[in-house]
Amino acid sequence: MNKGVEIEDIKNEKYNVKEQADLFIENKGQILACGTCLKSRQKQSSNVCPISTMTELLKLVEESDKILSFG
Repeated sequence: MNKGVEIEDIKNEKYNVKEQADLFIENKGQILACGTCLKSRQKQSSNVCPISTMTELLKLVEESDKILSFG
């Protein structure tokens, strides 16, 4: 959500954000991107940031037994 959909563009001297996101996904982590947030930033869905709907995000919250982070 919000600036979180820009995850693939983050450049940081200390952390390789793209690499960490890829490792998270490889370890069965799931990242869902708000379609409206992507559209407002003229971004497309990607493997790291697949477009989702509010219904999918709600389902993720309802079914989760782990900590969720929205950024």
